[in-house]
Parts: sequence; structure tokens; C-alpha cells
Amino acid sequence: MRVESGFPGSFFVGPGKRRRSRRPGWRKGIGACVARQPVIVIAEIQCLASPAGTPEDPYKHIDAAIRIVQDSGLKYEVGALGTTMEGEPDRVWQVLRQVHEACIAAGANGLVSVIKVEQAAPTWVAPTIDSLTGKFRG
Repeated sequence: MRVESGFPGSFFVGPGKRRRSRRPGWRKGIGACVARQPVIVIAEIQCLASPAGTPEDPYKHIDAAIRIVQDSGLKYEVGALGTTMEGEPDRVWQVLRQVHEACIAAGANGLVSVIKVEQAAPTWVAPTIDSLTGKFRG
């Protein structure tokens, strides 16, 4: 029986027994395996505000949400159907909530937010916005 113990580079072999792995801080698996990396999250949010804005400003509620991301200090990209951001997990989750609430605060009657989050284990190389989409930019 092999169960991770929570100590870097060690695992339980059985009840009360702990043995050091051959390469401390490393794990085997699919993909690139490296020593512990800072935890980075990539998240995309799509706000489906009802309505999206006002007759005078058709995207007022969505623009309010995007302003939150712009002021967050996170790396981000605004796309046609959503906004992608990356950073430390606690900060990204905080911004996602602020973005969602900004649409309602700007005057939307209702809102559905579609959120996608990518996070790699600390022992794996975390993808970034650039590593995932950079090769497609002109």
C-alpha cells in the first residue's frame, strides 16, 4: 500500500511506516514533472447578464465586470465570449466573485456566470495563458 503522507518526498508504506521516495519533491505521472512550483490558477468567466446593458450603453453591465478584472492586478485577456485571468488561487477566486457581483451592482436584473478553472498540482508545471494560447497569436 502506498499513500502520500503529506510530507514532500515521503509516503506511507503501511500503518505507521514512512519511507523516503528516491527523488524527494518529485512525482511520476503523465506530462512534465518538476520540483514544487508556485500554485497558479487560470480561470475564465463569462457573464450572461440580463440585460447586458441599457439602451444607451448596450454592454454597461459587462463593462463593469471587465473593469474589476482590469483593476485586479492579475494577468488577463478579454475575449469575445469571456475573460481569462491567471494568478494565485485565493486572489483569482476573490476576483471571480467580484466580477459576478459587479454585473448586478451595475444594474443587471439577473445574471448567470459560467466559470472554468484550471489548476495543476504543486509538483507539476502549471500552464499559463501564454503557454496555452501564445502559439495561436499573430
